[in-house]
Amino acid sequence: MVIDAPSSIQRSRETVTRADLGRLVIERFGPQTGQPILLTHGFGQTRLAWEESAHKLAQAGFQAVTLDARGHGDSDWSASADYQLDHFLDDLQRVLDTFSRPPVLIGASMGGLLGMLAAGEFARNPFRALVLVDIAPRWETAGVERILQFMRAKADGFSSIEEALTLVQDYLPQRAARHDSGSLGRYLRLQPNGRYRWHWDPRLLDSIQASATPYMARLSAAAQRLQLPTLLVSGALSDVVSPAAIQEFLTLVPHASHVEIEQASHMLVGDRNTQFLNATSQFLATL
Repeated sequence: MVIDAPSSIQRSRETVTRADLGRLVIERFGPQTGQPILLTHGFGQTRLAWEESAHKLAQAGFQAVTLDARGHGDSDWSASADYQLDHFLDDLQRVLDTFSRPPVLIGASMGGLLGMLAAGEFARNPFRALVLVDIAPRWETAGVERILQFMRAKADGFSSIEEALTLVQDYLPQRAARHDSGSLGRYLRLQPNGRYRWHWDPRLLDSIQASATPYMARLSAAAQRLQLPTLLVSGALSDVVSPAAIQEFLTLVPHASHVEIEQASHMLVGDRNTQFLNATSQFLATL
């Protein structure tokens, strides 16, 4: 993807209201006339994970839309802890209703799972194309457990942003030199007791952990029904999506393309964003 020097782009924040939840926050980057691209984040992330990608896609002429899923970022937390994947899927449908034409969905981890289910199960395919970011219908339990251990650490919060920074640097050593307390502060909430907590509802953990594995068979069935252009981008260092899971996915979806990003983990967008955007832009050019 060829990007010009940084320039001002159109940017607006919107809310989608749900009676059973409250607000879902979305943000649009770029021209309204551009092909829309909906960027959905992974479990425990926020729309900020896509900010750099959204800026660059907007500079290339797309309308990039980022979303905070329920219980994440600036979207509301569920009063009754309704964090089953089907609730997220219903939220996705509400957000899709705000588009005038089908977007390309680029989904990382949980966001990709929702994209697979929507494309494979909705009565009418809601997307122009689908980009799955290091996720497949089957994943490695050990890799997911490592993510959950990181998320469960410091359940009572952090005394400072610097304390949180140390935890992140240990979890993502390949990015340690790029982390700083100033940027990390955007992902934390200062609590009334003076401690910092992540920008997501901690009740997510039990709900997702209990319900995720039973979805594997359902996701495989949804993948088999995919008929839209599909790209799987995986990280060569991922401990969540194995080579066997990738091959299984390509067997289920024989028309899909696959690109592996070197020196990238499951968090490949943050690890190697330029390479990820290059692979994605080549795919978008074929649509």
